[in-house]
Amino acid sequence: MIGDWLDIGSVDQITPGNARTLPVRGGDEIAIFRTLTGDFHALVNRCPHKHGPLSQGIVHGGVVTCPLHSWHISLKTGEALGEDKGCVPVIPLKIDAGRIFLLRSAVMDKRAA
Repeated sequence: MIGDWLDIGSVDQITPGNARTLPVRGGDEIAIFRTLTGDFHALVNRCPHKHGPLSQGIVHGGVVTCPLHSWHISLKTGEALGEDKGCVPVIPLKIDAGRIFLLRSAVMDKRAA
C-alpha cells in the first residue's frame, strides 16, 4: 500500500558517501545515508553513545563513524561495532522509481521514542 510509505524525495538529493536529515515533529530526527556503492539506509540521527549526530559522520562501507567519539555504527543493523555497545533504531526504507520511501509506522513510532 502506498499509504504505508512516506515519499521523502529523489535519490539524487543524496550524493554517494553522504547523508540527509529528516526532522520528525515531536520525535527523533532521521538520517538517510547513501553509501559509496549506492545503497540507502535510514537510522535515527543519534549515536547510542553520547547522542552525536550520525548524519555528520563519515560513511565508509556499510558503516557510519560518529563525529563525536568515532564510534562505528552499522548502517544495516544500527548496532555499534567492535568493543562498543549500543544500538540506534533502523527505519525501514525502500527505493522505487528513483524515489526514497520510509515506512510510515516506523517514522511515527519514533515520535514517541
